[in-house]
Amino acid sequence: MIPLSVPQLAGREWEYVKDCLDTGWVSSVGAYVDRFEKNLAAYVGMERAVATSSGTAALHIALLVAGVRPDDEVVVPTLTFIAPVNAIRYVKAWPVFIDAETDYAQMDVNAVELFLREKCVRRDDGLRNRATGRRIAALLPVHVLGHPVDLDPLVKLGREFGLPVIEDATESLGSLYRGRKTGSCGDISCISFNGNKIITTGGGGMIVTNNAAWADRAKYLTTQAKDDPIEYIHNEIGYNYRLTNLQAALGCAQLEQLNDFVAARQRIAARYRTELKSVGGLHILSQAPWAVSNGWLSTVIVDESVYGESSRQVLQRLQKAGIQVRPLWQPIHLSLAHRDGVSLPCPVAERLYAQALSLPSSSSLTDPEQGRVLAELIR
Repeated sequence: MIPLSVPQLAGREWEYVKDCLDTGWVSSVGAYVDRFEKNLAAYVGMERAVATSSGTAALHIALLVAGVRPDDEVVVPTLTFIAPVNAIRYVKAWPVFIDAETDYAQMDVNAVELFLREKCVRRDDGLRNRATGRRIAALLPVHVLGHPVDLDPLVKLGREFGLPVIEDATESLGSLYRGRKTGSCGDISCISFNGNKIITTGGGGMIVTNNAAWADRAKYLTTQAKDDPIEYIHNEIGYNYRLTNLQAALGCAQLEQLNDFVAARQRIAARYRTELKSVGGLHILSQAPWAVSNGWLSTVIVDESVYGESSRQVLQRLQKAGIQVRPLWQPIHLSLAHRDGVSLPCPVAERLYAQALSLPSSSSLTDPEQGRVLAELIR
């Protein structure tokens, strides 16, 4: 089986993990946690980082420290993994689902602006959704598949309407937006180190921000909200969202190799794009002139009317050939789990869900393995 996206453990992972085992620092504090936070913040270009047990935990805490309250609304793309939408509901707020744009499958910035200007009204206590009366509390763009969202217009809208921008960079570590690292453009950002991400700690996440007060509060909330260094006194409800020193040791070693991993995935994406360019009915999602994707998951659009097979038929055929591919996520406005969210029309996301397949993109994918994938697609 040629897998979709698997870890590449090719650096100092064994050395760093053995150091944890030899010294006994294996739990939720230790030198590697501090080092991972410092190095990740420096890589992204933000002042502070707080390690968490998952990307979802990072999103949950980011929403809390950004001031999202129960019964608020948060603007989020419908075409995304479900985690950011779940996190919105964890804080008892409501998602407002925005469609994707056609070219890059990212959050439609024009639709966001239309919603804020035409569907909302300014009041003394903030921006309110005309239809629901609820306060709009934040914008939560998600860089899906490693490609950046067009952030500058969103940040400008956030400043105009008094909305923090919570940047979900869980899939885009190493990508560039107009020369800046994704994760460095919003007010607070979240990164994931799940096993299928471009670097991994097995499971884990990170919050990054330039807001020292937010970072301090994030650290407080993720470590059970302990209010005394000695006594077990807690004045608020906190969370056990800590990353272990063992996981952080993996992360430190992986981060040292990130540039190589990005280069490998970009080469893989470029080959897919070149060799599938002339195949009727297949189209690799393109890259914006203002963006450099980390190539996390190369994704092809299958036009059944031209190619002769639907995306799901291609999926089944490749699976039988020992090649793992996957569809995009069901647009969350169609999910029964989030049927009570606020949704604008989302036809592009629905079409992309029906037509798109992500192809094997591991940093360790060999040329012969990619050749096998291409041979199955080029018939």
